[in-house]
Amino acid sequence: MQSRLRVQGHPIQPMLVTFPLGLFVSATVFDLTDVVGGPAFLGEVGYWTGVAALVAAALTAVAGMVDLWDVPGDHTRRTAIAFNLVNAVMAGMFLLTCLVRSQSPDRGASAAILATELVALAIGGVGVHLGARLMRHFDAGRAEAGGLEALAVSTGEIRRPWPSR
Repeated sequence: MQSRLRVQGHPIQPMLVTFPLGLFVSATVFDLTDVVGGPAFLGEVGYWTGVAALVAAALTAVAGMVDLWDVPGDHTRRTAIAFNLVNAVMAGMFLLTCLVRSQSPDRGASAAILATELVALAIGGVGVHLGARLMRHFDAGRAEAGGLEALAVSTGEIRRPWPSR
């Protein structure tokens, strides 16, 4: 499958998906620190990190929907739809926590908000598994050498970039 949205030959949706995931994890870590008694400003940092993650998730969802048009209508398409739905559920749970927190003046986290974020991250872990499955499927046809295999010469030998002692 060739993605419609590409940067120098690489699909951008797999690159974009790392931003909301990383920001959601960071927001949860800030909130955990706030809940266990850290400085109060970390709760607000966690809130704004969650807001940034939601913006990144929206951009990633748009890229995912564009790429979904090109997925063949078989088991792979079902996996791609499940991947997008799982990520949407995770983002929806974080949206819910951000909406609840937007009503408080300090935007701090509570134990219930932290529990909701941890469940959302667990759901996101399922999305990571599905995304990895999709990447393995689509990269199966592209056998690029990586690691030490990239150093191999035409004879099939692997040469070290440094002299052996």
